[in-house]
This record gives sequence, C-alpha cells and structure tokens, in this order.
Amino acid sequence: MPATERSPRIAVIGGGQLARMMAQPAIALGVPLRLLAEAEGVSAAQVIPDQQVGDYRDLATLQAVTEGCSVVTFDHEHVPTEHLRALADDGVVAHPGPEALVHAQDKIVMREAMTRLGAPQPRWAVVTSVAEVETFGLPCVLKTSRGGYDGKGVWFARTTADAADALATAEEAGVRLLAEELVDFRRELSALVARAPSGQAAAYPVVASLQVDGICREVVAPAPDLDPALATAAQELALRIAGELGVTGILAVELFEAVDADGNPQVLVNELAMRPHNTGHWTQDGAVTSQFENHLRAALDLPLGSPEPRARWTVMVNILGGDNPDVGRLYDGYPHALARDPRLRVHLYGKDLRPGRKVGHVNTFGDDLEDCLERARHAAAWFRGDLGNHSE
Repeated sequence: MPATERSPRIAVIGGGQLARMMAQPAIALGVPLRLLAEAEGVSAAQVIPDQQVGDYRDLATLQAVTEGCSVVTFDHEHVPTEHLRALADDGVVAHPGPEALVHAQDKIVMREAMTRLGAPQPRWAVVTSVAEVETFGLPCVLKTSRGGYDGKGVWFARTTADAADALATAEEAGVRLLAEELVDFRRELSALVARAPSGQAAAYPVVASLQVDGICREVVAPAPDLDPALATAAQELALRIAGELGVTGILAVELFEAVDADGNPQVLVNELAMRPHNTGHWTQDGAVTSQFENHLRAALDLPLGSPEPRARWTVMVNILGGDNPDVGRLYDGYPHALARDPRLRVHLYGKDLRPGRKVGHVNTFGDDLEDCLERARHAAAWFRGDLGNHSE
C-alpha cells in the first residue's frame, strides 16, 4: 500500500494562496491534499499535484473531488451551504461545517448570531430603501450580505446618493443590504483561534492590522500597547464564538478597538472568517505552529499545536501588485531583499501582477518592533517596485 494511502486525504476547495500555503504543513504531516481549482495554473494548483478543475458551485463537481477523502475544507467561504449539506448527507465531513460556515458567508446571519450571543458589535440593521438608511442614520457603512471581500461590496455612505448606489448593487446581485454604524475606532485588531471537532481550542496572540481601502496592508503580532485585560477579553470572545457556532478549523474574529460610552476600552466584532486568514500569515514564521498547520490538524481532529510566538515581535506586510511598469518578475526582487536582510522570510503566491492584488507577503521578527517594521516595509516596497528595484 502506498504511504499516501495510509493517511487520510483532505479535499481543499479553492485554488488561492490559502490553499497553497496549506501544502507545506500537509507535506510535513504526511497528509495528502486534493484540490478543486477554479482554473489551471492558479496559485495552489502550482504546488498540489492531485487536483481537479471545476466550479465549486456545482454539486456533482464537489462530489467528485471529495470522493475518497476523509474531510473537506476550504480556501474560501463561498461554497453554497445547500451543497455542503448534501455532501454531509453523503457522509462527507466538512470542517468547518455548513451550520457554522454560513455565519462567514452571510453578514446578516452573522450579525443575528452575535446579537443572540450578546457579543459586542456595532449597531446594525437590514435596510431595503433609502428611507430606511436615512432612518438608521447617515453617515454609515453599507455592506452586501454575501459575496464581498477586500473592500468589495462595502460602501461608506455619507449621502442618500451613496445609499441608492449600494441598494441598486445589492438588488442586482440578489442579496440583502446591511447597515452598520460608522465606528470611531482606534485601530483594527484580529483574534485568531483554532478549534478541533473534539472541542480542543488554541488562541493566538491578538494582533493589530492596518487596512487601506479595505485591503490588509500589514499586521503586527502581538498588537502593540494593547491592554492585557482587553487582549484576554478578545481571545475569550473569539473562543466563545468558535464554541457557540461550532466552528472547526481556524476562526479569525476581526475587531474594532474602541471605547464605550463611559470611555472604557472595548472591542467590537467587525467580521468573521472561517479559514486561514491574512491576519494570521505572521504565524508561518512567528508562531510555534502556523495557522495553516493548526487548520489541518483541526480538520483531522488531531491535537492542536502551540500558538505561542517564537519572538517578541513579528511583522507581516503584504506584497501588492503595483503600477510600476518597470517591475517584471517578483523573483527579480530576491537578490537585494535577501542580501539586505538574511532573516527576512518571503512568501510568494505564484500570481500574475495586477495593481492592488495580493501576490505575496513578507515576515520579519525580532526584539525591536521599529526594526521589524522597517525591514518588512522596505522588503514589501522593494518587491512592489516602489523603490525602483528591478526590471525585466
């Protein structure tokens, strides 16, 4: 019997960079992956040989790719909930399961759940007309209930015209529209936890993330100058949400750090993600066990690895495609970046360059936060082409 047949096989739906970064810990664990990619040659398809190309919205395709697999997990949260229930009826175990995953698929379902749990969150309402948006209060944030990511499907509505545009887009897409109060927050935080089907859970340090135009630019672990009591409260909140919703795998709870009416510090739930998350990429080099390995361990109900940090500080900065026509291959950035910083860790996704597209990230770590920030920002800017670095 081949060695790979002695281990359970995991099906991964979606061929993006998150699936790609599951491959390395899967190799170390000796666990084979099978990939459903949306097209040939996408990021994860470059490193996972057992692959099929197909549409995740097609049930027959999902049934084919999961045949013979012990469990299925995800690179994204867009697989239709009814298809996951159909797979469950066929005996295919999904982690996270459909009853949990729907809270990451539908922002209104998530808000309703947070209300039931008594979790702190911004004031919100479902809106169906400009008049209802005005009643809720302008300015506000409007979000499509499904399908938005990296700033897509989100509007900062300051006028009735903004509200009308958002409502028209939601109606055309056939989804509901959510209104949320415009929170005056200090910064954005992320509480990342892993939870196994057995109920074992592990909480990573709470991190600070910098978002620009809805896209994560950089992450600092742990969040600097975060009150220890508030950090503990954020971890406990994430663990409680994971347990109450039955999440299995990685859960990222994106938070606003704000103050309440009495001026006391608090965290508010912004969004949930039930998969490895951009705010957890620092764990690849900065934690004892990466989010990707713990996600796979949880999917197989193996004991979880330690989430403890390896260094006092770890900084992750995303490499985004830029507008510099002189930038050819990202690989051309290696000679300078690696020579300048031998401790730099670079993770590239094998993606074509497009302005604003996430094509990789860098991690730095050490005892001096300002040094880590400078090194990571310089390297990301070099790869992006902002420093006039390289050409074809």
